[in-house]
Amino acid sequence: MGTTQLETVPEPKYWHLKTVLSEALDQDFAVGEVLPNERELAARFGVARATLRQALEQLELEGRLQRRRGVGTTVAPPRVGVAVDGARHDWPGDAGEGWQPVDSVEAAPAAAVARLLGVDAGTRVHTVRRIRVTQGQPVAAELLYVPAASVPGLSGIDAPAGPARARAVLRELRRLELDGQDRSVELGSARADDAKELDRLPGSPVLLVTTRYFTSEGTAAVSVATYRADTCRLTFGAAGGVEIHPDTSRQAS
Repeated sequence: MGTTQLETVPEPKYWHLKTVLSEALDQDFAVGEVLPNERELAARFGVARATLRQALEQLELEGRLQRRRGVGTTVAPPRVGVAVDGARHDWPGDAGEGWQPVDSVEAAPAAAVARLLGVDAGTRVHTVRRIRVTQGQPVAAELLYVPAASVPGLSGIDAPAGPARARAVLRELRRLELDGQDRSVELGSARADDAKELDRLPGSPVLLVTTRYFTSEGTAAVSVATYRADTCRLTFGAAGGVEIHPDTSRQAS
């Protein structure tokens, strides 16, 4: 990684520095390798540490770098392919997608989720937590909100807390006839609990995928899935579905 003169570049310093760093990552570093500390990098490129941080944050957002607890900033591996296509109109819980149930509790969801469910604020609903693992790597954490009215048979099921209870909620939910679903995707930042499960730092960039599941009676469940922005790349197909494909842009460069 050599030194470059940034003062004469008309574009923002951090943006040019990002380009220089990106080229250096391709040429001088291997996946998983730890970058020098900020002080060393800032001195090498003759920039303020604030400028360097902007460039590093942009590279992290683009999936080139990862910040890891107790390790530092490392070169990120290529993004993995994870399908989240909604065109199939399936209930959540397909084991083939790599979702692993963690727990299920009864709790009042956030006001925004309550509105999507069509329940009063403060109403307790079944809240299933799951983790999605692909190629041995956690890529998403999900909270699935299910009103009691959607799973009336659950009261007669003696399932302990934890994964067994989560599987029971999902099993009862699949007894309903699904009419359709809608989905929205937005950029967000990782909450502390999601960050811990996804091996990220709190505040790291994430993709929030919110899905509503409908039956003839209305909204039966709402899923809020938090995907690692450094790991997943969302693309929209002609059919309107959403898929995540491996990022091959770096391999082609």
